[in-house]
Amino acid sequence: MQLISLETLPDNAQTMAIPPVWVGDVNIPADEIAREMQYHQADSVEEAQLQAARALVVRELLRQRCDELGWDVEDGEEAALAALLDAELEVPEPAETDCQRYFEANAERFSEPLRLAVRHILLAAAPDDAEARDRQYRLGRTLIAELQSTPERFSELAQRHSACPSKDDGGELGWLTPGQTVAELDRALQRLPEGLHDRPLASRYGWHVVSLDCREGGHAQPYAEAADRVRHTLREQATRRALRHYLLALEARLGVNGVALDDDAAGALMQ
Repeated sequence: MQLISLETLPDNAQTMAIPPVWVGDVNIPADEIAREMQYHQADSVEEAQLQAARALVVRELLRQRCDELGWDVEDGEEAALAALLDAELEVPEPAETDCQRYFEANAERFSEPLRLAVRHILLAAAPDDAEARDRQYRLGRTLIAELQSTPERFSELAQRHSACPSKDDGGELGWLTPGQTVAELDRALQRLPEGLHDRPLASRYGWHVVSLDCREGGHAQPYAEAADRVRHTLREQATRRALRHYLLALEARLGVNGVALDDDAAGALMQ
C-alpha cells in the first residue's frame, strides 16, 4: 500500500470509476475528489479515488449535521467537527472485567519486545545441492567444536568462513527483533538459550553457526502494568464502533448518492 502522488494521477482521474457524488443536495466535485486522493494509501488509483470520495462524504455529512444544529463551521471546521463528535458520540468506558478478559486473550500484544544479540557464521549451500549442504554441515560441526574450546576465535572463524557480509564485523548481526532475518532462522533463534548453539542451524542459504550472546524482553507484562494500554485499546475500539454507527445513521437520514460508506466508515475519518 502506498500514497498516491498527485503528480502520478492520470489526466482522467476526475472521471474514473465513481459517478457524481452527492450528500443530500450538495455535490462533491470530481476535482475535489482527485485532489483528496493523494492523502490515501491504496494499491491502485481506483481504490484511492474511492477512499477519497468516502472521506469527503464523511466530512460533508458532519458539516450538514453542524448546520442542522446551527453551528458555524466556517471559522474553524476542524474544531467544530471535533466538538460535534464529542457532543453526539456515546462511547462507553470499558469495564474492568472486559479489560482483564481482553488482556488474557491478547497477552502477546502486551509483551516486552524480544531482542536478541546474535553472531553467526554462514556456511553457504543452495537448498537443492545435497553434496554442498552435507559438506557445509560437517564444517559447521567442526567449527562449533573449535569454538567450544576456544570461544574467543569466533571473529576469526567468521572472517575466514562466513559467506555473510557480517563476517567483516566478526559475524555480529547486532540486536535482532522477530522478523528481521530469514524465517526459518528467525523461528529457531527465538527458542534458543543464550550461548553457542551446539549444532548448525539450517536456512535456505545454508548452515549457520550461531552464538546467542544476549536475550532481552519477550516476557508478558502483568496486567497491572498493561492496564492503561488495554483500556486505551478498548476505548479506541468502542469509539470506532460508535463513530461507524453514527456516520451510517447520518448517511441513511441525509442521503448519499454515487458512493456508499462501507463497514469501516469510521476509518475514513480516523485516519
